[in-house]
Amino acid sequence: MPSPHLPPSRRGLLTASAGAVAALAVTALPARAAGGPRPFGRYGSPAARLTPGTLYVDPHGRGDFTTVQAAVTAADGNGRTLVLAPGVYRETVSVDAGRTGMTWIGAGHGPRDVVIVYDNAAGTPKPGGGTHGTSGSATTTVRADGFTAHRITFANDWLRAGHPGTSGTQAVAIKVTGDRSAFHHCRFLGHQDTLYADTAALGVFARQYFSHCYVEGDVDFVFGRATAVFEHCRFHTLNRTDLAAAPYGFVFAPSTAGPNPRGFLVTRSRISSEAPDGYYKLARPWVPSSDPTARPSLVVRDTWLGTGIDAVTPYASMSDAFPWQEQRFAEYRNLGPGARITVPENRPRLTAAQAGEHTRRAYLGDWRPDA
Repeated sequence: MPSPHLPPSRRGLLTASAGAVAALAVTALPARAAGGPRPFGRYGSPAARLTPGTLYVDPHGRGDFTTVQAAVTAADGNGRTLVLAPGVYRETVSVDAGRTGMTWIGAGHGPRDVVIVYDNAAGTPKPGGGTHGTSGSATTTVRADGFTAHRITFANDWLRAGHPGTSGTQAVAIKVTGDRSAFHHCRFLGHQDTLYADTAALGVFARQYFSHCYVEGDVDFVFGRATAVFEHCRFHTLNRTDLAAAPYGFVFAPSTAGPNPRGFLVTRSRISSEAPDGYYKLARPWVPSSDPTARPSLVVRDTWLGTGIDAVTPYASMSDAFPWQEQRFAEYRNLGPGARITVPENRPRLTAAQAGEHTRRAYLGDWRPDA
């Protein structure tokens, strides 16, 4: 996304924040899981595979591969499963469109045990010249349809503070463009542009589902043009010491294509913050130069909004040419201090009848990601 040229941040992704150590620590838990005799737990091993199509990844050499990318490359065809042993996988990973129906399973006790992380930013120079750009900065890129991940952390630990001369500060943890992409009990850690929920091309609709996931960041850290449902998720806004005044950033920045009736749906979730009260906007619309006809769509319903959200003016425009009031933003039955109605015209709300059109089933159609 276009960079607002924000100064560096002090936040480090491989260290938990003081207020949420247990929930946010990125480092894998080595002794209990990775150091034991069964790194893959109940999911078998190379000597006793769950299925002939299951591959095992372990950074300590007890699987078929030591890197996730090597396993992805070997997993040709449809419906392959990768079981990832606990550990930190410092690499970039790309799943091309031909590897459909792939499933990744984190074999630890939770998503903190299995971490895929790298530190490219949009402005990071590439070996062959030029820079990575926003999409190229992604630690993990998923282009295939039917992708599913369980209990994995996807992170980008590039920091503004370590690169004061870099203007391209977007640093994506994961970019997903495939249809029917599901993430269960996963974490997505970054600063600017953490989670890129997108489609393969303009005019292609992609459905994505995030259940019981955790996402943190500061600027536009959930963005893209996918039809994406976030259910029972937590969004956490980071503190910043490089800015003297609000806003520190924006949680959502959808870029929904005009013909697509559904963009982002956030339901039964929670938005928390470690920043001062009111220092974050809930959303701003992204109308990219590649699609000036986009009509960003976001519905936040039945969700708790913490004190970090500016309740008076929760939305902002990214460009004067595309004011947020002309986009498709709405709320329904939200709770918490950040959901307080103080200026009604700044909080577009659905009627009960309209809310019936903004459900997981309406957005995902005949796809049942829990099945």
